[in-house]
Amino acid sequence: MGAFIARQPNGLYCRFSTVVDAITDYNMTEDDYIMMCVDKARFEAKRTLKLYTKPFQRVIDEFRPTNYTVEEFNEYLKEMGSDVQLDPKDYDCEED
Repeated sequence: MGAFIARQPNGLYCRFSTVVDAITDYNMTEDDYIMMCVDKARFEAKRTLKLYTKPFQRVIDEFRPTNYTVEEFNEYLKEMGSDVQLDPKDYDCEED
């Protein structure tokens, strides 16, 4: 994990990093800690969007009718604004 949270003797929280073997944050309230986690999650989410977003075509290319039918997938595509509609015959499966 790299770090842990501890309750300090004064009732507040501190974060101890096992990577640098030091306290990295201290005298945090519960809300302070939650906001630190929110900020970290926001940073990671923005990083993921910036560095790892794939072209939408990959969604279409990766689809396999294991969790829902081709018709259901086509409905998702339509709702997402795609004009692509897959042919069930291309997936060697029967549609109802």
